Amino acid sequence: MRVVVVGSGIAGAAAAYESARAGVEVVLVDSPAPGRATSAGAGIICPWSSRVDDPDWLRIATAGAEHYPELVAALAADGETDLGYRRVGALRLVSRAEADEAVEHVARRAAGSEVAGAVELVDARRAREMFPPLRHDGPAVHIPGAARVDGRAVRDALRRAALRRGARLVNGTASVVADGAVRGVRVGEEFVGADAVVAAAGAWSPQLLEPLGVRVRVAPQRGQIVHLRLPGVDTTRWPVVLPRTRHYLLAFDDSRVVVGATREDGTGFDHRVTAAGVAEVLGEALAVAPGLADATHVETRIGFRPVGPDDRPLLGAVPQVAGLVVVNGLGASGLTVGPWAGAVAARLARGAAPGIDLTPYDPVR
Repeated sequence: MRVVVVGSGIAGAAAAYESARAGVEVVLVDSPAPGRATSAGAGIICPWSSRVDDPDWLRIATAGAEHYPELVAALAADGETDLGYRRVGALRLVSRAEADEAVEHVARRAAGSEVAGAVELVDARRAREMFPPLRHDGPAVHIPGAARVDGRAVRDALRRAALRRGARLVNGTASVVADGAVRGVRVGEEFVGADAVVAAAGAWSPQLLEPLGVRVRVAPQRGQIVHLRLPGVDTTRWPVVLPRTRHYLLAFDDSRVVVGATREDGTGFDHRVTAAGVAEVLGEALAVAPGLADATHVETRIGFRPVGPDDRPLLGAVPQVAGLVVVNGLGASGLTVGPWAGAVAARLARGAAPGIDLTPYDPVR
């Protein structure tokens, strides 16, 4: 059996890796389009503190978070250990007035997870000890099982491991060839026959699938994300910080702090860093963590999140085209859900049971 995966972001790379692990012949198609979401995403793995209140979203996001330890072990066995993955915990900043309700809400959601840990309320002093640049004078909800991950590193590790297991990489823009059932894909002058195609093209999926009469309701949402560095500061164990807005701060092992992010609808694929975007991100970050004021600006990354009609991913087989599987619409949850969703897509492509009821995630809803 041959499966072609179109799109090599984190979900597509995961689909290729899981297919190769299952002994399937795999071709992974990679496009050079700038602004792919995986390349820019911050990498926060903490669905329990999210303000999204859809139980179907929480179910799949929790599955994504719980999949990471298994994935890390599998990739380590394949020689890939540099993923930027670490369970550093998270601090959701709250006011004194909302503290009791907030901790109860997060604890209730975390209770259904094996990896979330024991949620607790910590005071402002403890929060500043954990993330020194903070200037928050209220309490914070501490979620010890929260993690952060380097999306680029995970994607690249998945791709390398898939290639070592026999997958083939083709560079270029793909078009799917089908006549009621998948026949393969065309990339430039090359036709690659396939028994199944996994469409993991992110915000570019409408261009890929509309010629087949398949409409996926996905649009690009621009996110501008700023990377800072604190030379000589050990940020290895700093937790993720989730302010009362939709912004965030998280740290990595190389004295780097990532702050973000804008959520800009209606920009199309305008791949630019804007003054307003940087001002928004830095203004929000410095309002809660003024200790970052003297940090060095390293870069600003831009990614186009594939945003669907609601918070739930678009995941499943497409009935009108046999052999076509879609994994998309992950939005701001791409690095949380992507590896798990890619693995589910791989199972569907080879005819195996997905392991979850996919009705709420119908890709053409």
